[in-house]
Amino acid sequence: MSEPSIFTRILNGEIPGEIVARNDRVFAIRDINPQAPLHVLVIPRSEQYRDVTELAAGDPGLMADMVAMAKQIATEHANGEYRLIFNNGASAAQSVFHVHAHVLANIEENKLVGF
Repeated sequence: MSEPSIFTRILNGEIPGEIVARNDRVFAIRDINPQAPLHVLVIPRSEQYRDVTELAAGDPGLMADMVAMAKQIATEHANGEYRLIFNNGASAAQSVFHVHAHVLANIEENKLVGF
């Protein structure tokens, strides 16, 4: 059996992380290396899916839950406007293979770090 992902360990309180939202299927944490004034990760509680392609094929409803949480966070903290990014694979900058979405907001035009 593999070790729990860093995200699961944060959710379980084993390592520090700032959880900003949660429900029975997904949760959101602040990114430790923010690329925008608002940068959170929306993550399924389940580690079943490694990337967005697996998630979309295996549980579109869970993917919809992730998007809904992204929208909720952006509505509360960024006037409802946001960028949603899924990195898919190591060469695309995915470093944790527990599917997650980056929610970036409050970005000034042409000021997004790293893009």
